[in-house]
Amino acid sequence: MSVPVNRLKLRHFRLIQAIAASGQLSSAAQRVAMTQPAASRSLAEIEALVGAPLFDRHPKGMQPTALGEVLARRAGVLLSEIDEAAREAAAIKTGRAGTVRVGSVTGAAVGYIVPAVQALKAESRSAEIRIQVAPSVQLMDCLLDGALDFVLSRVPPEIDGGRLDILHGQVETLRFLVRASHPLRDQRRVELEALADLPWVIQERGTPIREAVDAAHIRAGLSPPSDVVDTASLLVTLAYLRRSNAIAPVASEVAHILSQTGLGDFAALEPAAQITLTPYHLIRQKDRPLGPIAERLLDLVKGELSA
Repeated sequence: MSVPVNRLKLRHFRLIQAIAASGQLSSAAQRVAMTQPAASRSLAEIEALVGAPLFDRHPKGMQPTALGEVLARRAGVLLSEIDEAAREAAAIKTGRAGTVRVGSVTGAAVGYIVPAVQALKAESRSAEIRIQVAPSVQLMDCLLDGALDFVLSRVPPEIDGGRLDILHGQVETLRFLVRASHPLRDQRRVELEALADLPWVIQERGTPIREAVDAAHIRAGLSPPSDVVDTASLLVTLAYLRRSNAIAPVASEVAHILSQTGLGDFAALEPAAQITLTPYHLIRQKDRPLGPIAERLLDLVKGELSA
């Protein structure tokens, strides 16, 4: 014989859950903002609708019957889903839900995109956020094709800057990442001469990091590194470093995460003469409106950059 639970209303489920949680009708009545007599009448109505008692009455309180346990457990799931639906509906009405697609170079993604996304998720868990980490040329192509809402990227020379809103610039510096047991691990600041005989894991020629490293060597009167493995993959770089005395130039934000937050057995060496990359910028397409959730993330990224 089926139990006609479809006759129950939302207020009934709230009362069932409250009684099961507190074990007292008086406490449950307070939780659902009812008087105790009203709660007693409502419980009698519920039990009449389902055709069976939901709670056994004892001097020390109320204990759910087998049917009461089932309905209380299901009430918890149902009410949680309804509350979440209400939060999502409110988020949509206030522009805190939807999808945002953001692109970034690696250091900026670690330093600014990640904390901004975490702040957005604290406001709206239902926001769908897609993060693409790639070289600037690829990011700009995606932005201009409409595949990304905004980017933290450098502007390649062949790109028409008239199509862009360039909102904020940020200078990026380099650190040398090594394994934690590297012979140079304890040097606070390292001269390029000390790295001359070591292998390097570095991005290919023409990339900002490679150009900055080569230029730093030339300024110091040295030849650029010749014992080089080219890769843009951070994962490959880390695997290579763990098994060798190689040097990997990376953005300061990336070095900080890897060497100081327990994510790996790595150390970051500071160059004796600072190595600075060409600035990257917060960029969106001109005359292309963003959705409310994308605008909100853009504002949060601006805040991170300003801080």
